[in-house]
Amino acid sequence: MTFEQKKIIIAIDGFSSCGKSTVAKGLAEKLHFLYIDSGAMYRATTLYCLENNIIINGVVNEEKLNKSLDNIHIEFISDKGAGTYFTFLNGKNIEDDIRNIEVSNNVSNISIFKKVREKMVALQRAYAIENSIVMDGRDIGTVVFPNADLKIFMTADVKIRATRRYNELLQKGQKVSLQEIEKNIMDRDEKDQTRAISPLKKANDAIVLDNSYLTHEEQLNWVIAKVNSIINN
Repeated sequence: MTFEQKKIIIAIDGFSSCGKSTVAKGLAEKLHFLYIDSGAMYRATTLYCLENNIIINGVVNEEKLNKSLDNIHIEFISDKGAGTYFTFLNGKNIEDDIRNIEVSNNVSNISIFKKVREKMVALQRAYAIENSIVMDGRDIGTVVFPNADLKIFMTADVKIRATRRYNELLQKGQKVSLQEIEKNIMDRDEKDQTRAISPLKKANDAIVLDNSYLTHEEQLNWVIAKVNSIINN
């Protein structure tokens, strides 16, 4: 069976700052699949909430949040020439805005709400109706697409993840401390794994990829080998 005969869904879950998006983007580009960054969707929602005083000092006004969900419109637009994808919120490119430390510190406070997750899951599933997709997040293989054709669960050492995110933010000109980022990652891990709705966990049939000491190319080749095994079986 070829990709043209069947819509393929590849779910990549894992901890914060594991490089899930980098692997997913590279895989989607290689396979000519649609790439969906589910984490960016929650970050976009968080940014909207910060800009509209729905989050103040880490406290979320749930009533105001629920009333605002219909005003949040998220799109992914690709620059095929550059091989990159950009997240748009209500028509504005927010790809850089959603990666700042303020959004990172608050995204777990937004993603715990049931109505937020219901909206995001509905949007995510809609993308798969007419497309073969690669989607990364925290509950893709367990909740969004429990019947995905391939499930990968990514992990890496906390200090390595913090260093990667630190270097990424420095390259974008953002002044942050390594200690602050490491604490943020550890806090997010705790919140992601213990939240009541759709907690982060490995699906029973997911394959674990610990990329602590792997290059981007090595990670991509590893996943492509798994995809090829599906195609050939």
